[in-house]
Amino acid sequence: MPASFQILGTGQLLELQRRLRAAGHENIRSSMQRRIRRAAEPLRNDLQSTVRGLSIQSAGRGAGKRGGPSPTTRPLRASIAQAIRISVRTGGNPGARVWLDKGLLPPDIPMGVVNRLNEGRLRHPVFGNKRRWAQQNTTPLWWDKTVRKHTPRMTSEVARVLDDVRRRIE
Repeated sequence: MPASFQILGTGQLLELQRRLRAAGHENIRSSMQRRIRRAAEPLRNDLQSTVRGLSIQSAGRGAGKRGGPSPTTRPLRASIAQAIRISVRTGGNPGARVWLDKGLLPPDIPMGVVNRLNEGRLRHPVFGNKRRWAQQNTTPLWWDKTVRKHTPRMTSEVARVLDDVRRRIE
């Protein structure tokens, strides 16, 4: 699976959560969660648009080979884009996480396909025939590059949220 991305300031977030619980500020906690989620949304949206626009090229058919429509019911890239999720936790392992929910992928798209797509290649049986295989290529590390591009912004945004909350409870 493409590595899930997490923003963790574990020590700061844990200490802040202890203070919030002691002070009983439930509305500040929910506001903090909402703001951290909002900081992660641009990354999720960018990952979804990146995978939807991902160019997948095949080597092409050889002379005399037949083609045909795809036997799958859903488009690969759109299915992967719909499975990208955000979760924000303030409990034991606090932080924001952008991840691919394999439970939301259709059964005909296993997680291994998504992993290989991030590697830049996709090798699969031709119309389910395990004696004939095809390879398709795409931009390698699309997940990792997109995450790397958003990391500085998200880190500073989460730090700003933590500072605001710390000021409100002190």
